[in-house]
Amino acid sequence: EVTRLGGRFLREARTAAAYRLHLLPGGPPERPGLVYDPAGAAVALEIWALPAARLGELLAGVPRPLGIGTLALEDGSEVKGFLCEAGALAGAEEITRHGGWRAFLEARAAPRPVTKETDYA
Repeated sequence: EVTRLGGRFLREARTAAAYRLHLLPGGPPERPGLVYDPAGAAVALEIWALPAARLGELLAGVPRPLGIGTLALEDGSEVKGFLCEAGALAGAEEITRHGGWRAFLEARAAPRPVTKETDYA
């Protein structure tokens, strides 16, 4: 959606160590849900620039339980980004351990090693 609205990739970054990432139930499409949690971890993300004239269009298309909020980054700066309502996490799988959405997708797509004779990859 961001690229359709003229967004331009700027850089990769990480949140401050105060977030948890979840795979939200439902879909398609599959969606990540980032929630603030002081006991959380740093999560990889991407910083994009969006033309100011297109911001309203982006906001109008953000489906619940997602919203736009202020994210604290590892370097001490803040950016606006997607956050998830904490109440939407029932049935969501926490995937923070992967370190980010792209890492989660890559780990899930990787072939699973066979660990026993009875296991099949």
